[in-house]
Amino acid sequence: MSVSYHSASGPHYLMKGLSLISDRDLRPFVLIPLLVNLLLFGGAFYYLYTQLEVMFGWLSEQTPDYLHWLGYVLWPLALVTIAVGFSFVFTGFANMLAAPFNGLLAERVELKLTGNPVPDSGWLDLIKDTPRMLGREWRKMAYYLPRALGCLLLFLVPVVGQTLAPLVWFAFSAWMMAIQYCDYPFDNHKIDFTLMQQELGSKRRLTWGFGASVTLCSSLPFVNLLVMPVAVCGATALWVDHFYQLRTGPVSR
Repeated sequence: MSVSYHSASGPHYLMKGLSLISDRDLRPFVLIPLLVNLLLFGGAFYYLYTQLEVMFGWLSEQTPDYLHWLGYVLWPLALVTIAVGFSFVFTGFANMLAAPFNGLLAERVELKLTGNPVPDSGWLDLIKDTPRMLGREWRKMAYYLPRALGCLLLFLVPVVGQTLAPLVWFAFSAWMMAIQYCDYPFDNHKIDFTLMQQELGSKRRLTWGFGASVTLCSSLPFVNLLVMPVAVCGATALWVDHFYQLRTGPVSR
Protein backbone atom coordinates (compact mmCIF):
# COMPACT_ATOMS: atom_id res chain seq x y z
CA MET A 1 0.00 0.00 0.00
CA SER A 2 1.50 3.32 -1.05
CA VAL A 3 1.78 6.24 1.37
CA SER A 4 0.82 9.73 0.26
CA TYR A 5 3.72 12.08 0.74
CA HIS A 6 1.36 14.58 2.38
CA SER A 7 0.79 12.12 5.25
CA ALA A 8 4.23 10.48 5.29
CA SER A 9 6.25 10.93 8.48
CA GLY A 10 9.99 11.37 8.97
CA PRO A 11 10.55 7.71 9.98
CA HIS A 12 8.68 6.65 6.82
CA TYR A 13 11.45 8.18 4.72
CA LEU A 14 14.15 6.32 6.59
CA MET A 15 12.28 3.09 5.83
CA LYS A 16 11.93 4.26 2.23
CA GLY A 17 15.70 4.67 2.14
CA LEU A 18 16.12 1.14 3.44
CA SER A 19 14.00 -0.20 0.58
CA LEU A 20 15.85 1.90 -2.00
CA ILE A 21 19.34 0.63 -1.17
CA SER A 22 18.36 -2.83 -2.38
CA ASP A 23 17.39 -1.50 -5.81
CA ARG A 24 19.57 -3.09 -8.50
CA ASP A 25 20.21 0.24 -10.28
CA LEU A 26 21.32 1.96 -7.08
CA ARG A 27 23.38 -0.87 -5.59
CA PRO A 28 26.75 0.20 -7.09
CA PHE A 29 26.31 3.75 -5.76
CA VAL A 30 25.32 2.46 -2.30
CA LEU A 31 28.44 0.29 -2.13
CA ILE A 32 31.02 3.12 -2.08
CA PRO A 33 29.71 5.09 0.96
CA LEU A 34 29.07 1.76 2.67
CA LEU A 35 32.70 0.74 2.11
CA VAL A 36 33.88 4.11 3.43
CA ASN A 37 31.92 3.44 6.63
CA LEU A 38 33.20 -0.11 6.98
CA LEU A 39 36.85 0.77 6.35
CA LEU A 40 36.86 3.84 8.58
CA PHE A 41 34.98 2.25 11.45
CA GLY A 42 36.75 -1.10 11.13
CA GLY A 43 40.23 0.46 10.99
CA ALA A 44 39.62 2.81 13.91
CA PHE A 45 37.96 0.12 16.00
CA TYR A 46 40.86 -2.26 15.36
CA TYR A 47 43.36 0.43 16.43
CA LEU A 48 41.43 1.14 19.62
CA TYR A 49 41.14 -2.59 20.29
CA THR A 50 44.94 -3.01 20.11
CA GLN A 51 45.36 -0.07 22.49
CA LEU A 52 42.93 -1.72 24.88
CA GLU A 53 45.00 -4.90 24.79
CA VAL A 54 48.09 -2.91 25.81
CA MET A 55 46.20 -1.08 28.55
CA PHE A 56 44.62 -4.24 29.98
CA GLY A 57 47.97 -6.04 29.81
CA TRP A 58 49.52 -3.28 31.91
CA LEU A 59 46.52 -3.29 34.26
CA SER A 60 46.81 -7.05 34.72
CA GLU A 61 50.45 -6.66 35.78
CA GLN A 62 49.53 -4.01 38.34
CA THR A 63 46.65 -5.84 40.02
CA PRO A 64 46.93 -8.74 42.47
CA ASP A 65 45.95 -12.24 41.32
CA TYR A 66 42.67 -12.27 43.23
CA LEU A 67 41.45 -9.25 41.18
CA HIS A 68 42.30 -10.65 37.73
CA TRP A 69 38.64 -11.63 37.29
CA LEU A 70 37.89 -7.92 36.83
CA GLY A 71 39.40 -8.16 33.36
CA TYR A 72 36.56 -10.44 32.22
CA VAL A 73 34.06 -7.79 33.34
CA LEU A 74 35.90 -4.68 32.15
CA TRP A 75 36.80 -5.98 28.65
CA PRO A 76 33.21 -6.22 27.34
CA LEU A 77 32.28 -2.96 29.08
CA ALA A 78 35.21 -1.19 27.42
CA LEU A 79 34.35 -2.61 23.98
CA VAL A 80 30.69 -1.57 24.26
CA THR A 81 31.68 1.90 25.50
CA ILE A 82 34.06 2.38 22.58
CA ALA A 83 31.53 1.11 20.06
CA VAL A 84 28.79 3.43 21.36
CA GLY A 85 31.00 6.49 21.87
CA PHE A 86 32.82 6.10 18.61
CA SER A 87 29.55 5.71 16.71
CA PHE A 88 28.86 9.40 17.43
CA VAL A 89 32.36 10.65 16.68
CA PHE A 90 33.18 8.80 13.48
CA THR A 91 29.90 9.66 11.68
CA GLY A 92 31.01 13.23 10.99
CA PHE A 93 34.36 12.18 9.54
CA ALA A 94 32.77 9.42 7.48
CA ASN A 95 30.25 11.87 6.02
CA MET A 96 33.02 14.24 5.02
CA LEU A 97 35.06 11.55 3.29
CA ALA A 98 32.03 10.09 1.54
CA ALA A 99 30.42 13.45 0.64
CA PRO A 100 31.12 13.27 -3.13
CA PHE A 101 29.83 9.70 -3.33
CA ASN A 102 26.79 10.53 -1.20
CA GLY A 103 26.04 13.37 -3.60
CA LEU A 104 26.27 10.96 -6.53
CA LEU A 105 24.01 8.47 -4.73
CA ALA A 106 21.46 11.25 -4.13
CA GLU A 107 21.58 12.09 -7.86
CA ARG A 108 20.84 8.49 -8.81
CA VAL A 109 18.01 8.18 -6.30
CA GLU A 110 16.44 11.39 -7.62
CA LEU A 111 16.74 10.09 -11.18
CA LYS A 112 15.13 6.82 -10.09
CA LEU A 113 12.21 8.59 -8.39
CA THR A 114 11.57 11.40 -10.87
CA GLY A 115 12.96 10.18 -14.18
CA ASN A 116 14.78 13.52 -14.53
CA PRO A 117 18.58 13.70 -14.26
CA VAL A 118 20.16 16.26 -11.95
CA PRO A 119 21.94 19.07 -13.86
CA ASP A 120 25.72 18.56 -14.12
CA SER A 121 25.54 14.95 -12.98
CA GLY A 122 28.01 12.17 -13.72
CA TRP A 123 31.51 11.09 -12.73
CA LEU A 124 33.29 13.98 -14.48
CA ASP A 125 31.05 16.52 -12.78
CA LEU A 126 31.57 14.67 -9.50
CA ILE A 127 35.33 15.19 -9.76
CA LYS A 128 34.86 18.84 -10.71
CA ASP A 129 32.42 19.48 -7.86
CA THR A 130 34.37 17.62 -5.14
CA PRO A 131 36.06 20.79 -3.75
CA ARG A 132 32.68 22.52 -3.55
CA MET A 133 31.11 19.50 -1.82
CA LEU A 134 33.94 19.33 0.72
CA GLY A 135 33.56 23.05 1.31
CA ARG A 136 29.87 22.45 1.99
CA GLU A 137 30.81 19.81 4.58
CA TRP A 138 33.05 22.35 6.32
CA ARG A 139 30.12 24.80 6.24
CA LYS A 140 27.98 22.22 8.02
CA MET A 141 30.78 21.64 10.52
CA ALA A 142 31.05 25.38 11.19
CA TYR A 143 27.30 25.49 11.77
CA TYR A 144 27.41 22.43 14.04
CA LEU A 145 30.37 23.02 16.36
CA PRO A 146 29.41 26.24 18.19
CA ARG A 147 25.82 25.05 18.66
CA ALA A 148 26.99 21.64 19.85
CA LEU A 149 29.29 23.36 22.35
CA GLY A 150 26.37 25.43 23.64
CA CYS A 151 24.28 22.28 24.10
CA LEU A 152 27.12 20.49 25.88
CA LEU A 153 27.62 23.41 28.27
CA LEU A 154 24.09 22.75 29.54
CA PHE A 155 25.42 19.54 31.11
CA LEU A 156 27.53 21.73 33.43
CA VAL A 157 24.52 23.65 34.76
CA PRO A 158 23.31 21.97 37.96
CA VAL A 159 19.80 20.51 38.23
CA VAL A 160 17.82 22.33 35.52
CA GLY A 161 20.57 22.32 32.91
CA GLN A 162 21.53 18.70 33.53
CA THR A 163 17.86 17.69 33.38
CA LEU A 164 17.21 19.45 30.08
CA ALA A 165 20.59 18.81 28.47
CA PRO A 166 19.89 15.26 27.18
CA LEU A 167 16.61 16.39 25.59
CA VAL A 168 18.19 19.48 24.04
CA TRP A 169 21.12 17.43 22.77
CA PHE A 170 18.85 14.84 21.16
CA ALA A 171 16.67 17.52 19.53
CA PHE A 172 19.73 19.32 18.19
CA SER A 173 21.29 16.05 16.95
CA ALA A 174 18.06 15.20 15.11
CA TRP A 175 18.03 18.61 13.43
CA MET A 176 21.67 18.21 12.41
CA MET A 177 21.04 14.75 10.95
CA ALA A 178 18.21 16.19 8.87
CA ILE A 179 20.54 18.95 7.63
CA GLN A 180 23.40 16.51 7.03
CA TYR A 181 21.52 14.14 4.77
CA CYS A 182 18.92 16.42 3.18
CA ASP A 183 21.78 18.68 2.16
CA TYR A 184 22.95 16.22 -0.52
CA PRO A 185 19.94 16.64 -2.84
CA PHE A 186 19.75 20.36 -2.04
CA ASP A 187 23.43 20.82 -2.83
CA ASN A 188 23.11 18.84 -6.06
CA HIS A 189 20.75 21.60 -7.19
CA LYS A 190 23.19 24.30 -5.97
CA ILE A 191 20.72 25.58 -3.38
CA ASP A 192 22.33 27.89 -0.81
CA PHE A 193 22.96 26.40 2.64
CA THR A 194 20.98 29.12 4.44
CA LEU A 195 18.03 28.75 2.06
CA MET A 196 18.11 24.99 2.62
CA GLN A 197 17.83 25.53 6.40
CA GLN A 198 14.85 27.81 5.86
CA GLU A 199 13.09 25.29 3.65
CA LEU A 200 13.73 22.44 6.07
CA GLY A 201 12.50 24.68 8.89
CA SER A 202 9.25 25.25 7.01
CA LYS A 203 8.55 21.51 7.43
CA ARG A 204 10.21 21.16 10.81
CA ARG A 205 8.08 18.32 12.16
CA LEU A 206 8.72 16.18 9.08
CA THR A 207 12.44 16.89 8.83
CA TRP A 208 12.99 16.62 12.59
CA GLY A 209 11.17 13.28 12.62
CA PHE A 210 13.46 12.05 9.86
CA GLY A 211 16.55 13.33 11.69
CA ALA A 212 15.41 11.78 14.97
CA SER A 213 15.08 8.38 13.28
CA VAL A 214 18.57 8.70 11.81
CA THR A 215 19.97 9.80 15.19
CA LEU A 216 18.53 6.78 16.96
CA CYS A 217 19.92 4.39 14.35
CA SER A 218 23.31 6.15 14.36
CA SER A 219 23.61 5.53 18.10
CA LEU A 220 23.39 1.76 17.66
CA PRO A 221 26.79 0.08 17.20
CA PHE A 222 27.14 -1.72 13.86
CA VAL A 223 23.66 -0.57 12.76
CA ASN A 224 25.28 2.83 12.21
CA LEU A 225 27.48 1.29 9.51
CA LEU A 226 24.43 1.01 7.27
CA VAL A 227 22.82 4.30 8.23
CA MET A 228 24.72 6.56 5.82
CA PRO A 229 23.48 5.20 2.47
CA VAL A 230 20.01 4.51 3.89
CA ALA A 231 19.74 8.10 5.17
CA VAL A 232 20.99 9.56 1.87
CA CYS A 233 18.35 7.58 -0.04
CA GLY A 234 15.62 8.46 2.47
CA ALA A 235 16.53 12.16 2.52
CA THR A 236 16.45 12.26 -1.28
CA ALA A 237 13.01 10.65 -1.31
CA LEU A 238 11.90 13.30 1.21
CA TRP A 239 13.40 16.02 -1.03
CA VAL A 240 11.57 14.68 -4.08
CA ASP A 241 8.20 14.55 -2.31
CA HIS A 242 8.34 17.87 -0.47
CA PHE A 243 10.88 20.23 -2.06
CA TYR A 244 11.59 19.13 -5.63
CA GLN A 245 7.94 19.66 -6.59
CA LEU A 246 8.08 23.31 -5.42
CA ARG A 247 10.55 23.99 -8.24
CA THR A 248 9.35 21.65 -10.97
CA GLY A 249 5.77 20.71 -10.15
CA PRO A 250 4.39 17.45 -8.77
CA VAL A 251 6.21 14.24 -9.59
CA SER A 252 4.11 11.65 -11.41
CA ARG A 253 4.04 8.29 -9.64
